[in-house]
Amino acid sequence: MDYKNIESFNEGIIIKDVENFELDHIFECGQCFRWNKQASGNYIGVAYGKVIEVEKKNTQVKIYNINEEEFNLLWCDYFDLKRDYTVIKDEFQKDPLLKKSVDFGYGIRLLQQEPFELTMSFIISSNNRIPMIKRAIDNLSRKWGKKVEYKGETYYTFPTAADLEGASLEDIQSCGLGFRSKYVKDTVHRVYTGEVNLESIKSQEDNVCHEELKKLSGIGPKVSDCIMLFSMQKYSAFPVDVWVKRAMQFFYLAPDVSLPKIRIFARDKFENTAGFAQQYLFYYARENNIKIE
Repeated sequence: MDYKNIESFNEGIIIKDVENFELDHIFECGQCFRWNKQASGNYIGVAYGKVIEVEKKNTQVKIYNINEEEFNLLWCDYFDLKRDYTVIKDEFQKDPLLKKSVDFGYGIRLLQQEPFELTMSFIISSNNRIPMIKRAIDNLSRKWGKKVEYKGETYYTFPTAADLEGASLEDIQSCGLGFRSKYVKDTVHRVYTGEVNLESIKSQEDNVCHEELKKLSGIGPKVSDCIMLFSMQKYSAFPVDVWVKRAMQFFYLAPDVSLPKIRIFARDKFENTAGFAQQYLFYYARENNIKIE
């Protein structure tokens, strides 16, 4: 995909003729926790130590607070803009069942997020609701992250392993992490000491990556798949939560199928695009509040 059609303006960059890019679909499909919708309809997020704001008008996307060089180095990949989602969607739409989900969440893109932040975020997400997850991540960031200013407001970067290593269990618990605090503390320590290298895990093939992540405290198959999919570009990952389970039962499988069997079925069916299918199915099921009798 050609990104010569970028223009700089005084507050950021404009990308022209962008397809398959809808802000609500991208930021509300369960893959990220640090993006918030503004009254204007724009989204402001903190990622990779920076506050950025994204606006969409027709086929133009404006990204505020970055320049062209930063876009080419980081944000083009972060928003997965080199991938032609039309190719993926055309393939999925041959399946009449999946077509409904793709047509509904047509503007989803999978963000390429930072592995340490994502690992911590999804450990916190276990058996938790999105407002609580967002609050806990925000609390950690306020306490141990760095301040960054944007438009007169103060934001906080997500802390590094070094930032968090000195935090006591009580400190972490005070941020609203509950029983997950000990998992976060243990994983922080293992990353900080170098016992665990997330970049090395990311470089492994998909099944090895999945098993290595599951060795960390508080990470089961679903959280492992989330980390793989949202920060390690492992697109055979298929995280199964209650919404994905309902979607798979609703569209494809018997109501009594177990989570591991759903994962195996989906990976066999969708292969290396399973992760994309998962996002369309999750977003469709949750937004339409699908229930299985």
